[in-house]
Amino acid sequence: MTRFVWPFLVFVVLAGFLYKGLHRDHELSEIQSPLIGKPAPAFTVPLLHDKDKNFSVQDMKGQVWLLNVWASWGGACKDEHPVLMEMSRQKLVPIVGMDYKDKRVDGESTLQQAGDPYTLAIFDADGKVGFDYGVYGVPETYIIDKQGVIRDKIIGAITSQNLKQRILPLVAELNKQ
Repeated sequence: MTRFVWPFLVFVVLAGFLYKGLHRDHELSEIQSPLIGKPAPAFTVPLLHDKDKNFSVQDMKGQVWLLNVWASWGGACKDEHPVLMEMSRQKLVPIVGMDYKDKRVDGESTLQQAGDPYTLAIFDADGKVGFDYGVYGVPETYIIDKQGVIRDKIIGAITSQNLKQRILPLVAELNKQ
């Protein structure tokens, strides 16, 4: 009988750790980026829809904006897409969408089919820009102020709740400055 108790106890302990690990998503979204309060890393990348034109962080100086890192293969990117579309319709804040570690044709196709919420879509094929920003995965969104300083980072999909409670109040405050 005791020969079965120990394996059962080990199983229960491991199951407990697994359960705890599976319910940590909300904690991941609270990880603070070391870039908050620092200038956004400089980069120049091609536009998603026109590889002959480039975009740079300097192009957004003087306005508050969001850098939304996404990919056609990102499941959570599809979840946040309706929220981004609504933000775009309301013209709440310029959104630069960075297609991350994707195939250009897949990114273009995704935006063509689902709608394009971005003021501008850019392309980070090899993930070098994402690396500089400390991207864990997609989606991630950075709120950048008029001086080009990162003010917040949202890990995971933007929801209606974090849009209303976190993003829009910060954008309004930064636009007053």
